[in-house]
Amino acid sequence: MSELPNSPTLKDINAYKRKLNWGEIPTIYQMAASSIGELDGLLTHGFESAYKDLFNTENWNLSYLDGSKDNSGNILVKKKPTIELRHVYCENNYELHCYPIVKGERVLTQLKDDPHCPFKLWQPEIMQMLFRVCNIVPMIVFTFERGDKADMQLIKFAHYKVEEHIKNLTQSFDIRKIQGYNIAEFCKELFKRRPDFHLENLLDIEE
Repeated sequence: MSELPNSPTLKDINAYKRKLNWGEIPTIYQMAASSIGELDGLLTHGFESAYKDLFNTENWNLSYLDGSKDNSGNILVKKKPTIELRHVYCENNYELHCYPIVKGERVLTQLKDDPHCPFKLWQPEIMQMLFRVCNIVPMIVFTFERGDKADMQLIKFAHYKVEEHIKNLTQSFDIRKIQGYNIAEFCKELFKRRPDFHLENLLDIEE
């Protein structure tokens, strides 16, 4: 494999990385790629996640959403649950957080059987963080400092997958707002700070 295809899979990128490094893959790459692999299979792999649970209509407040069940047992709603998303970065990881909107405000605490909440039960401690990409921040810094084309493609792949999952959410939810930098924007802001790559003002972004 001399070059990558136009829309490479994670398998393509990993094979390209091995080729560029004569079979040797740095630990920092392996750790990031492993977590990005979990992100890639978020809806197809068998393990549970808050992201998948969000689509469970059995937890939707049908009275608030003007919903009902058809003859086949499928849940139909006249209005989508309104949520807000937030891109969150810590020293090592990226996370996508979700908040239900109740009376025009995002919810930060637990709610149960609230008539104005789009969900019957909202538990922030297990539902707010939809998914995490581990070790992506040090991988981005490594890529800017001494990375190769495969490293950059891995970061791009992570960005595309996050955006794909957000796009998937728009089909079932009314996303009122998305706070913070997406991965591509985070990279651009970090690149402006080269060569020191100060992260302090970019981590845990909140407006």
